[in-house]
Amino acid sequence: MQQALPFRDWLPTAGGSSVLPPGNITSKAAAEISDVRQLVAENAVVVVARRGCCMCHVVKLLLHGHGVNPSIFDVDEQNEADLIKELSTINGAGKSTAPQFPAVFVGGAHLGGLEAVMAAHISGELVPRLREARALWL
Repeated sequence: MQQALPFRDWLPTAGGSSVLPPGNITSKAAAEISDVRQLVAENAVVVVARRGCCMCHVVKLLLHGHGVNPSIFDVDEQNEADLIKELSTINGAGKSTAPQFPAVFVGGAHLGGLEAVMAAHISGELVPRLREARALWL
């Protein structure tokens, strides 16, 4: 059974060292927005999520339910505009719309938001894409 973790802003401690949240959640204090491109390139599955968003939570639960351990980049409202610009450059010039949260990247490519992930799950396309990205072993 999973244990709920209490919500807490991850601020630097009095000693000057920053304490990271548990798991592989990246906060704004740990990685700058410009590092999102590198995060997407280095990890099989990345979820860029708005902090406290229920749709982002659903995507995380769906991926965890498949046995995938995605890297999660939580963004605050203050940094959202800068991150959208950075995600637009990752998506490429062919995309005319700005990415929406949650933005899910599988194998370095933008899969989409909640609707695209759910559509891929229902149609049976999600698991093969996760296997191709080496996020699933079975």
